[in-house]
Amino acid sequence: MKIYEVGGAVRDSLLGLPVSERDFVVVGATAQRMIDLGYRQVGRDFPVFLHPQTNEEYALARTERKTGPGHKAFEFDTSASVRLEDDLKRRDLTINCIARDEAGNLIDPYGGRDDLENRVLRHVSEAFAEDPLRVLRVARFAARFHRMGFRVADDTLNLMRALAERGELQTLSPERIWQETVKALVTDHPEIYFETLKQTAALAIVFPEIHRLYGVPQPAKWHPEIDTGIHTMMALVQSARITSDPVVRFAVLVHDLGKGTTPKELLPRHVGHEHRSVDLIVAMTERLRVPKRYLRLAVAVARYHGMAHRAHELRPGTLLELLESIGALRDPATLDDFIAACQADARGRTGLEETPYPQGDRLRLALSAATAVTGAALTHRGRKRPHYQRYVQGLTFGDGL
Repeated sequence: MKIYEVGGAVRDSLLGLPVSERDFVVVGATAQRMIDLGYRQVGRDFPVFLHPQTNEEYALARTERKTGPGHKAFEFDTSASVRLEDDLKRRDLTINCIARDEAGNLIDPYGGRDDLENRVLRHVSEAFAEDPLRVLRVARFAARFHRMGFRVADDTLNLMRALAERGELQTLSPERIWQETVKALVTDHPEIYFETLKQTAALAIVFPEIHRLYGVPQPAKWHPEIDTGIHTMMALVQSARITSDPVVRFAVLVHDLGKGTTPKELLPRHVGHEHRSVDLIVAMTERLRVPKRYLRLAVAVARYHGMAHRAHELRPGTLLELLESIGALRDPATLDDFIAACQADARGRTGLEETPYPQGDRLRLALSAATAVTGAALTHRGRKRPHYQRYVQGLTFGDGL
């Protein structure tokens, strides 16, 4: 029985990155042997064990054989005769199949260290094409390691494209798609995830609403970059500069979905795209089972980002209606998220990446004024909303707005 540290922990330590959790593979053991040593077995598909003291995961070395479409249709062999090299060969990328033994020696049968040094994301073997989830995983790794200069190898891109073209991605569960997407959204370069999916023909399958934006023109006066898909990615880049919150970044990603359904005879104008965006966002989040907190902000941004951009033109009463509509009066923290997304949208345009966004200050001042209304004042002037609005507009907003 031999134990090896494997996977992301080895990779990240070689890259000089912090290691948050470690995984181990056990060669020459059986499930009963692990249980006898005090490990606790978890997992249904194949035996994984938790260490009795550290709770770290130890998996029996295994080989696998694909038995049908999708990323779950596999048979596993976890017998004591499975070699370390056999286990490593089934993994996705060479940089993820480097092992370290208990003495600290590296075992690297598939050139992972060379690919780390050369900053290449490369599949280990042709078995890569048996699991469609790896298309999303590689795109996510491309986003995570883009800042370090990594790129996806051409032959790996070809395998990813082949998986998409033969319909394998349609077998992925909504939960797994969303899980990989959220991990990509919190990277330094979330746009690389979607650009990689587009490059491999996967974007049209997994996120057809986003793919549809490419090639759709916008007025050059407001969008020098013209293409709506390009603008969306530029705005996503800006969102990553402004906040690390994936909820805000998702709202930026989907804020213009309605422009992909604008009738051609109306282009490059997009009248009513806000309402169409909301409908598409609701459908997308239901399909992918996206948590409600993502949906709420995304709908607010899609519906009202145009009003936010015109904040200095809005009357106090309209500003109050906007704050109510996005939920800022119930939860003031919502406004900062809303402003962050709108700022990313405003800066996601060619030549305007560093543009200030004073509209955010005006909206914050409006919220401060609205929340400053006292209970006594409301009692005196009546609790109905028209009276509340007149009070805020006449007495509190004043010269400050």
